[in-house]
Amino acid sequence: MKEARELGRHIIAEFMGCPQEVLDDLELLKKVLIEAANRSGSQVVTDTFFKFKPQGVSGVVVIKESHISIHTWPEYGYAAVDIFTCGSTADPWKAYEFLKEKLNPSHVSVLEVRRGVDVGGRKQRQ
Repeated sequence: MKEARELGRHIIAEFMGCPQEVLDDLELLKKVLIEAANRSGSQVVTDTFFKFKPQGVSGVVVIKESHISIHTWPEYGYAAVDIFTCGSTADPWKAYEFLKEKLNPSHVSVLEVRRGVDVGGRKQRQ
């Protein structure tokens, strides 16, 4: 049996300088995250979102391949975004590009972490 080179890809993004009204709109963010999942080639399983008072939204879209999540601070124009996909069918970068377009940040910091690299191909630390 061939060993997996990686189990998943995890994009961690910080969107800064986003419009406050976008980051505080639960329904809009829910729609955008679900569409990002669809554009990545993922299969949506469920979602849950929460609106903070006086402002801010946290949400997770559970996908068959893992999840896409967001936590916003509208007062700072900041959104923390995670896109984690397992397997080879979904492309997390397609979700990232769609979210970047819709959240309209002035600045982005992003990195990709390859998860489960060579699992089974090397001895795991205890």
